[in-house]
Formats: sequence, C-alpha cells, structure tokens
Amino acid sequence: MKVSEIMTKKVFTVSPSDSIQKAAELMKKVDCGSLPVLDNDKVTAVVTDRDITIRAVAEGKGPDTPVKSVMFSKVVTISPDADAKEAANMMADHQIRRLPVVENGKLVGILAIADLARVNIFVTESGQALSEISEPSHQSNAIH
Repeated sequence: MKVSEIMTKKVFTVSPSDSIQKAAELMKKVDCGSLPVLDNDKVTAVVTDRDITIRAVAEGKGPDTPVKSVMFSKVVTISPDADAKEAANMMADHQIRRLPVVENGKLVGILAIADLARVNIFVTESGQALSEISEPSHQSNAIH
C-alpha cells in the first residue's frame, strides 16, 4: 500500500515567522499536536505542542515568540509513492509519529501513525515502530 492511499491530504501549516500562539491556536482548532513549517512553500521544519511547551513556555518565552525559535529543523519527509511499510520503518528509525509527505518539493499530505493503524499496518508492520517511537530518547528523572 502506498503512502498516498492513506495519508491526510488537507494539511495545516505555519511559517517560521508565525507566533507560537498562532501555532498553538491552529493545533487546538484542528486537534493535532504538530504542524509542518513552510518557508516559500518548502517544508523546512515541524513544530510540535511539545516544542512549544518545552522550548518556549518552560523557558519563560511569551506567546509572540516566533515558531522558528522552537521548531525542530531536522525534518524527515517521505514520498507519496513510498510504501506504507517503509514509512512505518522511517517513523521507528527517527522516533517520530508523523511524516510530511512531499512530492517535487511540495507538501502534498501528512502521514500519521494513526493512518497506518487504520489500515492494520500498525498491528503487523509498525507495531515495532510505535514501540520504538515511544522509547525515551534519554533517561528522565521523572517520578513514576
């Protein structure tokens, strides 16, 4: 199954100069936890609700802080013609839950782990992906 068959085609985005408040409001409106960041129609980054919380709010930055100061610039993308199993493996390898789908340099959709689950790739091929995505990237001092 190809990524284009299961991706979400209507993708909401922000620009690097948009405020984190605008990004957060858009995430609330469309009920999502991350947004691709477009600069001149090119995906240059992704900003997540966690980025806003950890890199802005926790550091005392205000709502007018630009997205570019908190976004994650190492963006991983996938082609709409790629196989969904390949996408699941990429998500696991990079510990991400969503992949912007790019064709000829343009954003054409987004693929979430939930999209894989809807077509039962989650249970078979990407069960390992979710497990690896959920692994902590470092030890935390959290109380359990």
